[in-house]
Amino acid sequence: MNLRATLALLGALALALFVVGEARRHAAATPARRRFFRHRPAAWGLFVLSFFVTLAIAAPWVAPYGPSVTLEIVTLKNQPPSLLHPLGTDLYSRDVWSRLVYGSRVSLSIGALAMLVAVTVGAVVGAVAGYVRRWVDTALMRLVDVGLAVPRIFLMLMAIALWQRLPLALFVLLIGLTGWFGTSRLVRAEVLTLRERDFVAAARGLGAGPARIILRHVLPNVAAPIIVSAALGIGNVMLLEAGLSFLGIGVPPPLPSWGNMIADGAAQLATAPWTTLFPGLAIALVVMALNAVGDALRDALDPRREAEWDTDGATL
Repeated sequence: MNLRATLALLGALALALFVVGEARRHAAATPARRRFFRHRPAAWGLFVLSFFVTLAIAAPWVAPYGPSVTLEIVTLKNQPPSLLHPLGTDLYSRDVWSRLVYGSRVSLSIGALAMLVAVTVGAVVGAVAGYVRRWVDTALMRLVDVGLAVPRIFLMLMAIALWQRLPLALFVLLIGLTGWFGTSRLVRAEVLTLRERDFVAAARGLGAGPARIILRHVLPNVAAPIIVSAALGIGNVMLLEAGLSFLGIGVPPPLPSWGNMIADGAAQLATAPWTTLFPGLAIALVVMALNAVGDALRDALDPRREAEWDTDGATL
């Protein structure tokens, strides 16, 4: 591992620590931030996410080799971790650390973009169903029921079987379009309570149309559950992508993702366990960090939790 990559890695660690430190330093600014950091795993999860996001952004500086560079096809095949190759090499003599860093770009991007698609579609469908009601609500919610009843992996396998090898952009879009059903029901339940509120009635009385009311008045007030749903859903999307890539129907090689890295090393699990251990550990860390941050956000953004926290503090 060369000096530039080492310094870049240390910089990523320092930046992650700085992000957590600054967030904790300003935690007393609002009640929501205080509730967020009362969850002890929240700071740890924020550090892990900051570290891996920094690695993904700074991949050309952190990784000493390209993601598909074959070094020495014979002498460096399945080499264990060393000073030159901190995480070892794989079956094709590629540096596992470099592929892990570049794979973070792919895996995190797929999780974030697919969840963005799912949250956008789910929020719009849920808001329209909850605000318009009548037959529109019935039709959209029956569609949601069908989507929740059919296993998501079955929909993915059926689509991939029809198109054989999906382009990466279409693969991300397909994951997003099969994951919005739960978000839509969550948003619909919130909108049903908001549509009769005074500020919505006032906007309606001033002549605002349904589209303007939904976009300007309703959706901003359901942002908290949408954010929490997105934070928790990114981990599920990453696990789905890893599973599909492991089966050979996800991210096409040689483009690295943590899922197909595990698939590449599965046959050498007994002789070269590091080729699957480190990408599997990266997936586990990021998913646990996302769940920790999502749980903390759920309590921090729920105004009903403020009174509970204050009551507990007064009792203590």
